[in-house]
Formats: sequence, structure tokens, C-alpha cells
Amino acid sequence: MAFDSDAVRAFTSEQAGFTREDAISSGLLLTGAPAKGTALIELEHRTAEGEALLGDAKDTLFALLFGDASTETRLDRVQQELLTLAVPRSKADALDFMRASTELAAAGTWQDPNSVSNDERADNVLLEVQFGETSDEIVGNAIVAALSVINNLEINEQVLYARMINIEESTLIS
Repeated sequence: MAFDSDAVRAFTSEQAGFTREDAISSGLLLTGAPAKGTALIELEHRTAEGEALLGDAKDTLFALLFGDASTETRLDRVQQELLTLAVPRSKADALDFMRASTELAAAGTWQDPNSVSNDERADNVLLEVQFGETSDEIVGNAIVAALSVINNLEINEQVLYARMINIEESTLIS
């Protein structure tokens, strides 16, 4: 992957704030794709360029979370953080490339003000991944950018819930 802090910053700069409207106007997502907050966006709803960007975003997220010398990821990670994602169980396979994650069942209760995708007692999955962060927190910013791309090109949630918290102590820290 040859991923370093310059590559992290470049990815974040290019993809920060990526929206569904950006995906459609850039010719990455076809206008017939399922409405936001409904079904998973499948391959037939993305152009080749959209599929390539989705692959890049997933590779970037993998490098940010799990990258090390074996993947030529060179980041000066100085602290541990925990990423928690909430995804509908039916869409969790979109993130199946994430290794070393903990999966927990959770019932959603989110109410959509536009009544497109209410999640009353929805079958959700919480994914938790511990990762190393840099002193200037560029990893967390890039994770948000990568998840925005992945959500708008595949997962298709109105709100993809993700949070990162600093871990003071853990048995995973060597």
C-alpha cells in the first residue's frame, strides 16, 4: 500500500465531506441507485470510477486501521483509539474486509424526520476496532473521510454512526 502521513493527508483533503450528490455529479453513482437510507448500493449502481473509488476508500480504511510494515504503512502511531461503527446487520458485509474487529448485536431506535428509514428496533451490528493514532490525529480524520465514501457508494445509510475514543489502557497495547 505504501501509505504514509502525506498519503493520509492527501486522501483526507480529496475526500473530506464527500456526499451522495458529489458521487452522482462526478459520475461515480448512477441516478437510479436506491434512495439514501434504504437498500445497500450494489455494483450495478456504480460506474467503474465509482467502484475504483470505493475500493480505494476500503484499502485506505484498512491501512488506517490495520496497516503496518507488512503493508508498507508508515505512520508514527503514538496512542490507541477505539472506533465504534453502527451498521444494519443486512449491510455489515460491506465492511467484511475489517479484521480484528469485535461485533456486537444492537437494536436501533433512530427516527428519520422524513420517514424514509426509521430504525425502530432495527437489527444492527456494532463493530469495534482498536487502532493506532498519530499525534496530529490525521488517522481519525482520514477514517471519517473513508467512511463517508464507503457509506455514499455502498452502505447507503442516512447517518452512518461512527465514533472514536482515546484508550488510556488496554491489554492489546504491547
